[in-house]
Amino acid sequence: MQVILQEDVEKLGARGQIVDVSPGYARNFLLPRKLAIEATSSTMKQLERIRATLAKKTATEREAAQKQAELLAAVTLRFARKAGENDQLFGSVTSADIAEALVQQGFQIDKRQIQLVDAIKVIGEYDVAAKIYQEIAGSFKVVVEKEA
Repeated sequence: MQVILQEDVEKLGARGQIVDVSPGYARNFLLPRKLAIEATSSTMKQLERIRATLAKKTATEREAAQKQAELLAAVTLRFARKAGENDQLFGSVTSADIAEALVQQGFQIDKRQIQLVDAIKVIGEYDVAAKIYQEIAGSFKVVVEKEA
């Protein structure tokens, strides 16, 4: 079954692309979530108009993401956690903790966008990246301190 993607779908394609997918995937996932529309003869005729609107939407989203990445560069998050003798944390600082702190500062970043290989388990200063939009990523500092 052929569909026209309305949003970027990871490991499938970008907006405005025509892709072949199984009918079940289209019916049960892509179409109900409005990630794609069925590629019929009438939608194929409208494809250029659809691509133009998607290009405008992509440009505005890219511009907003670029601004957010620039603002994110100035951010320093501080976490106070209980730690043992060797500065080893009792617990950890996870991407969910970081995303929650960013939301409190007014950023619209989900925990899945935080690019953290493993949870932070040692006191220190870390550079963390967040994938904001497609290839646009912003980086910021995370400081983990010993709780008094």
